[in-house]
Amino acid sequence: MANKSSTSRVPGISDPALLRPRVLKNLLDLMEATPPLGERYEELLRGLIFQAYENANGDLGAGEQAFLEEIFEYATDYGEMDEFFDDPEISEIMVNGPSQVFVERRGKLLLTKAKYESELQLRLAVNHIINPLGRFVNYKNPMVDAHLKDGSRVNAVIPPVAQQGSCLSIRRFLKDKLSVQDLIDKDSITQGMADFVAVCVAARLNIVVAGNTSSGKTTFLNILARSIPDHERIVTIEDSVELNLPQTHKVSLEARPADYSGEGQVTIRDLVKNSLRMRPDRIIVGEIRGGEALDMLQAMNTGHDGSMTTVHSNGPRDTLSRIETMTLMAGFELPVIAIRKQIAAALDLIVYLTRFPDGTRKVTQVTEVTGMESEVITLTDIFAFQQTGTDPEGRPVGQFRPTGLRPMFAPKLEAMGYKLDRQMFMMK
Repeated sequence: MANKSSTSRVPGISDPALLRPRVLKNLLDLMEATPPLGERYEELLRGLIFQAYENANGDLGAGEQAFLEEIFEYATDYGEMDEFFDDPEISEIMVNGPSQVFVERRGKLLLTKAKYESELQLRLAVNHIINPLGRFVNYKNPMVDAHLKDGSRVNAVIPPVAQQGSCLSIRRFLKDKLSVQDLIDKDSITQGMADFVAVCVAARLNIVVAGNTSSGKTTFLNILARSIPDHERIVTIEDSVELNLPQTHKVSLEARPADYSGEGQVTIRDLVKNSLRMRPDRIIVGEIRGGEALDMLQAMNTGHDGSMTTVHSNGPRDTLSRIETMTLMAGFELPVIAIRKQIAAALDLIVYLTRFPDGTRKVTQVTEVTGMESEVITLTDIFAFQQTGTDPEGRPVGQFRPTGLRPMFAPKLEAMGYKLDRQMFMMK
């Protein structure tokens, strides 16, 4: 009877240089299948690294522990982005694949020399940012939004959706908050405009801060909110907490994305509805993007005067169209005329900010919502920035001017004890 040949063990890989790329590739595959999420991120990641080492048939003997630690350090490194996190002048980091990293410094987009050695290194850096937050990306879920613990906003898109490699955008939450005097010094607003808007806030007008992308809407909303009297109860609602108010009586609510299993989501709309039961004097929503616009309008029209929010738009008129569209997203088949009446009754003022091509940011229009004529909401500019050209460095040149029109709500302000200098509105 012939003897059965015994299966011999395949020799392990004892060369670290040969083993390393195999372990890293195995690790990324494992992180896609079972991402190490949340507070146990480091513990779970170490387990996946050891599993990847075994899958790659590693056999380093006494050098095993040092090798595993080196892989852990590599997988928990921000890579080429790391140097930008400590730079207080950088407000945004944009990675367009492994070989291109842009930053925004002082309002200008700059291409840096930073590069990643491979798509794999970039993917590990993306995972290191989002996995501890309970978020993940993989082939089935190639896009993700997240917020760092400091409030910075993160968006990541990976292949095959991103053709040039993984793309990452981080809008940083800067600790040094701008004051209204900083905006005046930067020629983003005049003292008269700032005083007028501050009075409107104190007098409990409903205000929308609108603007194009990265125009400083949240920053300006934060500045406006500081004019709210300290005795009022304020409820703030945000995707991630960015508003930093000095008032004593404030409640901060933060939306929550769904977890790995798709459960536990708390939306901005959920929070707006809940805030109405919290006896707020004012509701401040960091940004409205959908059906919560209807709930916000209803709050403004039912006694919560002085509420504020921000909207992405291309101008004051477009702001109204955007709010109208978002109200329809609430899922109710409301007539357009009914929505417009709600908007006209709810809103008092639109403060529009513009980010110019050179990165300069200015308050370009302060516009009153005056009511309706027929089926059209009527607007009146109170202040406007009139651009006359650009300087040699590409910065906008022009003047802030009052339009000569006194706001229709001026008597309301004066009845509340806020006297406005008529010269403030006179054309010069």
